[in-house]
Amino acid sequence: MNLPHHWTNYLGKAALTAAALTAFATFGATPSRADHNTDCQRRISKADHRLHEAIEHHGYRSSQANSARHNLAEAREHCYTRYHEWWNEDDHQWHTGRDWRDEDHENWRRQERREEERREERREDHP
Repeated sequence: MNLPHHWTNYLGKAALTAAALTAFATFGATPSRADHNTDCQRRISKADHRLHEAIEHHGYRSSQANSARHNLAEAREHCYTRYHEWWNEDDHQWHTGRDWRDEDHENWRRQERREEERREERREDHP
């Protein structure tokens, strides 16, 4: 096939552009493990922080804490279902088993109990 020089130059550039776009679409657009790890870690960390805040401001058994606890469980479930791992904000490590506790942050409940016991003791001391 005998094409003019400017046509072969144009076809060469078009083929190169098509190859570059195909490579980008195939390899460049796929999210990496680091991307989903960052997204999951951020999502779970935010939900964990909101739970801590709800417990601190409203109490361990408050509706706000229960809602935040539910949101944290959903964030963990999303990451585990999608990527088969979840971030533990308290341990600062990834877990590959579905081994989180739905009744999370029990240390707050123990602290709340101790404070309630102290209040009871003060009431008994000062009738």
